[in-house]
Amino acid sequence: MSNPLLSSSASSAEPRRAFRRPVFGGIDLGTNNCRMLVGTPTSRGFQVLDSFSRVVRLGEGLYETGRLSPVAMERALASLSICAERAKRWDHAGGPLTLRAIATEACRQAENGAEFIDLARRKTGLPLEIINPREEAELAVESCASLICEGGRRAVLFDIGGGSTEIAWVRVNCESAAPELTGYLSLPIGVVTLSERCAEACYTEEGFSSVVSDITDMLRPFEAVHRIGQEIRQGGVMMVGTSGTVTTLAGVSLKLDRYRRGLVDGLSLPRQSVEAALTETRALGQEGLRRHPCIGADRVNFVLPGCAIFAAIHELWQVPTLVVADRGLREGMLIRLMRASRGVRRGYRPA
Repeated sequence: MSNPLLSSSASSAEPRRAFRRPVFGGIDLGTNNCRMLVGTPTSRGFQVLDSFSRVVRLGEGLYETGRLSPVAMERALASLSICAERAKRWDHAGGPLTLRAIATEACRQAENGAEFIDLARRKTGLPLEIINPREEAELAVESCASLICEGGRRAVLFDIGGGSTEIAWVRVNCESAAPELTGYLSLPIGVVTLSERCAEACYTEEGFSSVVSDITDMLRPFEAVHRIGQEIRQGGVMMVGTSGTVTTLAGVSLKLDRYRRGLVDGLSLPRQSVEAALTETRALGQEGLRRHPCIGADRVNFVLPGCAIFAAIHELWQVPTLVVADRGLREGMLIRLMRASRGVRRGYRPA
């Protein structure tokens, strides 16, 4: 199923000279990736004009040292410079470009995170800022609002990132209001930080189970407050996952010969299919993960740590169906910027 928010896509960094519609951009500097999205509003959402994504591994070594390393910062600065250049092109094409640039968990955790943000601002001219975990959860909900509004009365949304995992508990009443964030949890673990902590442990049955158990224990206080399990048993609760982990599991489940976003975003997977994909992914081993067309060498070390985080969520909150979202903070930023510009209260949803 295609994303109704994204009416079409274009990866070219060359803006159209005669482009005169308002243009908005979002840059997301995460623990593992630097991503940019540029779009313009349409009647049903927005049209993607330009996109960029690169693995920068900003959080590499952060768990051990508590600091961003010089090499990691250089990688991130190089990618941010590319984003800044693309932003200038769009600003000059039809401008002005309305842009927001955010950094998340790696910069929140690192002793020198604020120092790096100041350096990045000076070097690139980008208005980079560190956002807090609540806003990160809100942006994830914003980006997935059209999917959430197709469900019941409640939704659990999770976003497994490089340095943290955000859990959002959402009240759904899309007839009169946008989805409402009623509770959130930010776990200080993601696929990058967990890969450094568990090393080879996730490749063994005992090690994987131990990691899953530890993460489940971290989720239980949130469950005790919001009683999500009880709500699930009463019915009308959907689960939405937005992360490379769940899109990978979707690709495995669909047996794709290459990753295809249009087939993955918005896909509903029954619980049995999710568990089969999780089992198949874990059985691939490191070399099998490397060769898989939906994974590749850049992400091989992060797949099973992500699966461990997901398995904990999946086991604690046993919803019958998982809705897969290939969208995230960039889309959430664009939707917010467009809504503020138009002066409307609710987010964009399909007609």
